[in-house]
Amino acid sequence: MTYHAKSDFMRVMIERGFLADCTDYQALDDALLKGVVPTYIGYDATAASLHVGHLLNIMMLRWLQKTGHKPITLMGGGTTKVGDPSFRADERPLLTPAQIDANIAGMQKVFARYLQYGEGANDALMLNNAEWLDGLNYLDFLRDIGRHFSVNRMLSFESVKSRLDREQSLSFLEFNYMILQAYDFLELNRRYGCLLQMGGSDQWGNIVNGIDLTRRVLDHEIYGLTSPLLTTSDGKKMGKSQGGAVWLNGDMLSPYDFWQFWRNTTDADVGRFLRLYTELPLEECNRLGALAGSEINAAKVILANEVTTLLHGADAAAAAEATAREVFEKGGVGDELEVITLTSSQLGAGLASPHFLTATGIVGSGKEAKRLIAENGLRYNNDLVTDAATLVTADLIGAGLKVSVGKKKHRLIKLG
Repeated sequence: MTYHAKSDFMRVMIERGFLADCTDYQALDDALLKGVVPTYIGYDATAASLHVGHLLNIMMLRWLQKTGHKPITLMGGGTTKVGDPSFRADERPLLTPAQIDANIAGMQKVFARYLQYGEGANDALMLNNAEWLDGLNYLDFLRDIGRHFSVNRMLSFESVKSRLDREQSLSFLEFNYMILQAYDFLELNRRYGCLLQMGGSDQWGNIVNGIDLTRRVLDHEIYGLTSPLLTTSDGKKMGKSQGGAVWLNGDMLSPYDFWQFWRNTTDADVGRFLRLYTELPLEECNRLGALAGSEINAAKVILANEVTTLLHGADAAAAAEATAREVFEKGGVGDELEVITLTSSQLGAGLASPHFLTATGIVGSGKEAKRLIAENGLRYNNDLVTDAATLVTADLIGAGLKVSVGKKKHRLIKLG
């Protein structure tokens, strides 16, 4: 990035690695210097929680507010009924209005941890695009908005083109999504003076559509800024773990498991993740990221503590670190381990280890359990299990049985 930013926000975006592309660096930078820039990111309500893949853009909104500007979190109460086809191989399952509302309520809990909402000049706004999408008249919309879109151009966008090149079906419903998202930007500019849309680089085409539409309909100059689509240094999509999505809601992923996700960061990613996901000074992020050997583990603990503190609070981060130390260094149980309760009827007279591991959901299949045991990856109360026929009984569980899968996954089993 050769552009030298003058505004605080653009400088943070460039220096910390948030910026992939921008529609007009100079004009946006000037606007950020002139006054408060209302800025939005859209979130479709496809699940009851946001996940780690969303955290990069949430941090962008947080920095935007910290540098004096106004974040808008736009909930897709309307667009979720359609589904974003961008870079997907299939159509999203359609949700009922009640499911969408419940998902939005779950997602709002996370935003409240990172942003200050209110009535002030740079307080965040929580909006729902159902406000203007649900009442649209189809014929009026086609005449007033649809006429500004070229099907030829829409077909050229990579998100659509890649789907068609693979000869995978793209429904007319999904094809309309990019028009609706463009209309969101137009309405946010008209109603709330929104000047900037941010999103991942896969949203570039949708963002540009909104800018073009707003220019044609309102003759207003607005901007787009995208972040890189992150992969870890070993090529995996950021936010995925062996157990599935890394959820941000504490009732869907415990603070301890969230902390552990960051503690398990690969050495090569530590510096970059400190810059993106914490508010530590840049010099400290670079210093910690440059540590080598066993010293990098101290940097990983700092990363886990900082990220967990932002989401779940300092007490949760401290408790997670204490539990990790108890489990890993002292071989104990730890207070913050996820507890799985097994009923007496499930256990019966006892379960062979593969059946026990699948009944508790610790592994997905008996085959996986047998492989784990064969590779010396299973321990009960720190004792190695070498025989798949080993029975887990009520006596073995006692007041609580610590089950360790490999070095990083630990659960406490209790009888209920």
